[in-house]
Amino acid sequence: MTAISVTVNGKKHQSDVEPRTLLVHYLREQLNLTGTHIGCDTSQCGACVVLLNGQSVKSCTVLAVQADGAEVTTIEGLAQNNQLHPIQEGFWEKHGLQCGYCTPGMIMAAYDLLQKNPNPTDDEIRHGLEGNLCRCTGYENIVRAVQYAAEKMVH
Repeated sequence: MTAISVTVNGKKHQSDVEPRTLLVHYLREQLNLTGTHIGCDTSQCGACVVLLNGQSVKSCTVLAVQADGAEVTTIEGLAQNNQLHPIQEGFWEKHGLQCGYCTPGMIMAAYDLLQKNPNPTDDEIRHGLEGNLCRCTGYENIVRAVQYAAEKMVH
């Protein structure tokens, strides 16, 4: 076992993990933060996207020990004071989800995109989310949801 210290959604956690434990499993199984989904186990789908020191990563490709000393933000960490984050609100208002399985990863990837580019075009949104797969929506409403969030975040 290896001792790690990780700040997740603003709360510091001290844990013992096996060196082979993936960050996604650590978040879900040890911290009980199940909003981060496990989709494909091959890093193709993006359902497991979280922010690691402010950068979006597929948490199925990161070992928990690699996050030692880092700050992680999961989907549970976006809403503040019982208020949805504008991206979460956008997915609700613009019907950016159907089954919802890809939604946490989409939202976290969209968050990273909007931090880097607060006023993206449709093509830039599509490019920013291309590592995230959705089997239900056809992506049109996901793009609308990100546009909605971008407008709310600028004002």
